[in-house]
Amino acid sequence: MLHTDAKSLVEQGSALFSKKMVLDSRNQEIADHFYPERGDFTVTRDLGEDWASHLMTGYPSMVRRDLGNSLGSMLRPPEEEWFHIKTSREDKEDYESKQWLEDATKIQRRAMYDRVTNFSRATKEGDHDFATFGSTVLSVEVNRRDNALLYRCWHLRDVAWQEDEYGAISTIHRRWKPTVRDLLGMFPGKCHQKVEEADAKHPNRPVNCVHIVIRADRYTGQKKWRTPWVSLYIDCDNKHIMEEMGSHTRKYVIPRWMTVSGSQYAYSPATLIALPDARLVQAMTLTLLEAGEKSVNPPMVGVAEAIRGDMAMYAGGFTAVDAEYDERLGEVLRPLSVDKSGLPYGLEVSDRQQAMLREAFYLNTINMPPSGGPDMTAYEVGQRVQEYIRNAMPLFEPMEADYNGELCEMTFETLFNEGAFGPRDAIPESLAGADIQFRFESPLRDMIERKKGQLFLESKAMLAAAVEADPDTMMLMDFPTALRDVMDGIGVPADWMLSPDAFAKARQAQQMKQSMAETMGVMGQGAAVAKDLGQAAQGFAPV
Repeated sequence: MLHTDAKSLVEQGSALFSKKMVLDSRNQEIADHFYPERGDFTVTRDLGEDWASHLMTGYPSMVRRDLGNSLGSMLRPPEEEWFHIKTSREDKEDYESKQWLEDATKIQRRAMYDRVTNFSRATKEGDHDFATFGSTVLSVEVNRRDNALLYRCWHLRDVAWQEDEYGAISTIHRRWKPTVRDLLGMFPGKCHQKVEEADAKHPNRPVNCVHIVIRADRYTGQKKWRTPWVSLYIDCDNKHIMEEMGSHTRKYVIPRWMTVSGSQYAYSPATLIALPDARLVQAMTLTLLEAGEKSVNPPMVGVAEAIRGDMAMYAGGFTAVDAEYDERLGEVLRPLSVDKSGLPYGLEVSDRQQAMLREAFYLNTINMPPSGGPDMTAYEVGQRVQEYIRNAMPLFEPMEADYNGELCEMTFETLFNEGAFGPRDAIPESLAGADIQFRFESPLRDMIERKKGQLFLESKAMLAAAVEADPDTMMLMDFPTALRDVMDGIGVPADWMLSPDAFAKARQAQQMKQSMAETMGVMGQGAAVAKDLGQAAQGFAPV
């Protein structure tokens, strides 16, 4: 349990940040090689500083850039509906609930991509943090004007967290330094007296603050909170709690790519594996640059007594030589012999290291498997799909579950508590108590759903072969149910399909219509026979 006084809260946060200093040092080295723009974990950067002056090549940063850009473009393409609100029991969803979920999906998408929400910018920064450090910190909340959502990406240096006994994040501390003027604007009438007094003379002076979000059952406050979380804003300089209020959400989305037991912090398997190669590539590039410079502009050797002044080695330069020097004794100035035989091998090794960097950052697995042409069998297509799923699963699985999933769930809960989806009594009864989940569109999901469609086609082909031996096997497969499952899997809107009841009524009407047509046909045939018999009877009548 945490104590309610600000001093204890600040001290507990300071202890968390002290334990995280070693992690910040590691992230600093990773950033220096792969993400120099973010390399201010342990150093202070000036605005005009050259962040990449220590690098000999930008290739490690390029592979990180490509992976970070790919995460957003493949898992959250803005031009597509990349998420769908579902429940944990899709088989229990009726037609009315599916329509409500689709409408809720459209409302949430509009709210997320509103221009003022900062969603695209925050997730773009988060993708590159996730690819580089294996984790990112995004906040999801309603802005202070209560008119739109607000997404922000925070520096990993400024955030520390704790886990509970189940491995879930239970406490989050975020450091920040607003100015006196900004702090007074955010918390009017709630700031410490010293802050209010400083507004007149030092309005732009930074104030050390911390934002703490903690589970309500782990916080002993002066009153009991009915919400699952408690949010506190504390002025660390004056040990003053500015705001203490309940929260329905944790406010922070902290996806973690890979973790190890005993640590609440994650790491990136891409940069962890590629870090030795990045160091080697930098050293090799420096060596190759020096070797190439020597071969193009070789060092010179000359007779010091015969050269008058400095050697002018630039284009059009003139070097004065003593007129009395006898060149039969050797050239007064000549290039030093340089062995260039190692250059091709060095370039070959450098290319190999760059290929390893691409592989470490999954750039060779995020592409679709190559097509084998029109002669590929269904089995070969299935095998290629399975291979892609196996290769892409380590990358996309944590992104879908911990990143996109938690981001969308927290957004949905925030909007739901704000009444964005309409009155609660308008929610279909079939959704009462349902566990809301999200289904995402991604290359991995496309492959899985394509596998379902391939399975449907294979089942149809096998059934067609079985019907030749036994026509009754046609009744073995429920084609409407199977086709509805496949169409739901590929994202066909519910408005495009009839509900099961409407389909059953349409099928019944079609069967009745067909039965009536058959009956009319039989009656027509009977009438024709009766007519023929009548004509035949008239032919036998006596004259």
